[in-house]
Amino acid sequence: MSDNEPVAPVDVTKAWAATQDQKGAAKRLRIYAALAWVVAIGTEIAGIVMLKQHKFDQGNLALLIGLLVVIAVFAIGGSLMWKKANTHDPASRADGFRFFVQNQLGAIITVIAFLPLLALIFLDKDMDPKNKKIAGGVGVALALLATVIGIDFKPPSTEQYTQDMNQCAAQIKSGQPTTACSPEVASQAQDIARDSKVVADATKSAANPNGIDTVYWIASEKAGEKASTEHVFHLCQNVSTLRGKQVSSGTVTQAYAENATRITKQIPMEQGQCGFAAPAAAAAPAAQPASAQ
Repeated sequence: MSDNEPVAPVDVTKAWAATQDQKGAAKRLRIYAALAWVVAIGTEIAGIVMLKQHKFDQGNLALLIGLLVVIAVFAIGGSLMWKKANTHDPASRADGFRFFVQNQLGAIITVIAFLPLLALIFLDKDMDPKNKKIAGGVGVALALLATVIGIDFKPPSTEQYTQDMNQCAAQIKSGQPTTACSPEVASQAQDIARDSKVVADATKSAANPNGIDTVYWIASEKAGEKASTEHVFHLCQNVSTLRGKQVSSGTVTQAYAENATRITKQIPMEQGQCGFAAPAAAAAPAAQPASAQ
């Protein structure tokens, strides 16, 4: 967060994290995907057993192709459900291995579900050559189709969702069209925008009719880095909670970036300690002329 860095259109604030509802939806979809993949691999095993029993040496081509189609259908179904689950609860790019496996598991399982059976078909010396060519060709085509569908070419990540969430929050605060507010990030972006509005309302004065976008919080253990524990941010440095503490200050955006993600619950008290007029006190002078009549 260097001051020399170019200003980006998207604020880096609170890191996105899946809600319990999102985690629950992802878990259900992953269970269904796993069941579909079990059926696909089970069908493959059945095909291998039949090959070993020479069921396809001189016939049963339709049965073999049927088995390959079943494998493809369930492999593709599992991949689609798994990719949908990842949109609810994505992995982080910081863990490269997990990020790759989680997002490309559909393609990996598809290869496992097809490759051994296809290898045995092409290596089977007893199968009718014409049937082998037809079954092998169909199998390869289905395997390629299912594998391509299983690949996630634009996998979601917590980093991407963080960026989207912060852009969504910025659009809400500025009244712009909320083009970045996808269902996965919208609710949490609204929390950020809500806190920013509360701070602005609490710090309004004659000198600053729109409020002040500056808050204060206990400094992170390492300057410029996100704190290991969640902190509360306050309206000024003079509040009793921060006395004797090492304090950081900045916009609400910067507070979130350092894991100061909770706004104080003592806003009226802090308004008095910080010298901001409370709403009732600010409204009193306007009522005086009416009462004097």
